[in-house]
Amino acid sequence: MRVPLLTSKLDFPPPERATPEGIVAVGGEASPERLLAGYRRGIFPWPHEGLPLLWFSPDPRFVLPPREAHIPHSLRKRVRRGGIEVRADTAFADVMRACSETPRPGQSGTWITEELIAGYTALHAAGIAHSIESWSDGELVGGLYGVSLGRMFFGESMFARAPDASKVAFATLLGHLVAWDFALVDCQVYTDHLERFGAVEWPRREFLRALRTALDAPTKMGPWRFELEPAQAIDQLIPR
Repeated sequence: MRVPLLTSKLDFPPPERATPEGIVAVGGEASPERLLAGYRRGIFPWPHEGLPLLWFSPDPRFVLPPREAHIPHSLRKRVRRGGIEVRADTAFADVMRACSETPRPGQSGTWITEELIAGYTALHAAGIAHSIESWSDGELVGGLYGVSLGRMFFGESMFARAPDASKVAFATLLGHLVAWDFALVDCQVYTDHLERFGAVEWPRREFLRALRTALDAPTKMGPWRFELEPAQAIDQLIPR
């Protein structure tokens, strides 16, 4: 199957035409305008070493409705023990760089390139990309980043330098997404870690239908500020 090569125009081929691996298109640049156009179509960039930039819309799609998220009892106990402060949008670039430096099983390098860092940082400055950060004793010890459009949050990557730091950040985010009436977290592709939170696989057509509905709502622009402490946030979620 031939994969379309992107031009200077910002339009993408329909995601339904993706290859069996989920590749929709190849090439182009990770400018904020291109990234935004992709997310609105359910398409995200995933660089592979030695290849032009690849754009994906996998089938099935791994998703997590915030109101259906499950928080393990052990994580609830960790959150209530305290010691981790969770903030939003105070160290976006630092979170991205930490994610890029975190070793991943089965990966010898990182897919978070300098081009991606520049593109997402520009989206952050525009109030569309966000970082969720765990802090302990004044140090950044974990977190995640992603993009928010309408009632959907597109998760990109997370990291932890202390036990449970990224989990506490993610659980706090989920609680706020429930409070803010978000419909869905896009987790992109399956991971054991997110399955434990209740993420499930949807057919791509179902995800795209939910995306269109989510985009009908106004976007909650940044910088975000969390009104709930982590313990209050997880009270919005289902025990497991």
